[in-house]
Amino acid sequence: MEAMTKADVDKLDKGLAAHSGRPLRPRDAATLILLDRKGDEVLVLMGRRHAGHAFMPGKFVFPGGRTDPADSRIPVAAPLHREEEARLASGPGRVSVVRARAIALSAIRETYEEAGLLIGRNGPFATARRDWQGFVEHGVAPSLEVLRFVARAITPPNRVRRFDTRFFSAWRDDVAVELPDGGPTNELEELVWLPLADARKADIPDITRMILEELEKRLVHDPLLRPGGAVPFFRLVRNRFVREVL
Repeated sequence: MEAMTKADVDKLDKGLAAHSGRPLRPRDAATLILLDRKGDEVLVLMGRRHAGHAFMPGKFVFPGGRTDPADSRIPVAAPLHREEEARLASGPGRVSVVRARAIALSAIRETYEEAGLLIGRNGPFATARRDWQGFVEHGVAPSLEVLRFVARAITPPNRVRRFDTRFFSAWRDDVAVELPDGGPTNELEELVWLPLADARKADIPDITRMILEELEKRLVHDPLLRPGGAVPFFRLVRNRFVREVL
């Protein structure tokens, strides 16, 4: 992708471009792009945010949210693949292995909270953390080995919210439990499985469309999403929105 100027970026996602009163430091966040195969098609899970939300109201998004540093202390059935962990910890603003673990686990937690999908292995699991009690109740130990780090994007300055978001991907087969009524937060009012081509045409943020296009290209050459794939990174550098590769 060619670099865009800041003016070009401000034309994107006009609902997100409202300036805040002060510069905000981006907060760590994680998103999970859950995929499924139906014949020759690849489907992606998306949910519509409630219209009353200050951030991306009414938009279709992937499950995700802010990282809780305490997530790093949650026990897991299996850790991140070493190549995924190394790439997640690399790049501008390098993070520790502990912080990388928290970011990855937050993608799993948010997918449970917003979509009612518990990713991991069936078996005993115990933690006192309130946000993870669904995994305790349903006997699912979260597992990081199934996650693939597929993209990163930092929200440009002067937005109502700023996030340094890491996008992960996993397959529906990696879900141990699907709750019929969705997740406990009810942040997403509609959950749908869409073919990738249809998802790109939905009412989604422009950066989400860019990430989907990147993922489609990777799937052509790597349909199994093997560990260690290149990770596109979108951010503003000297007033130009650029695509780098981690």
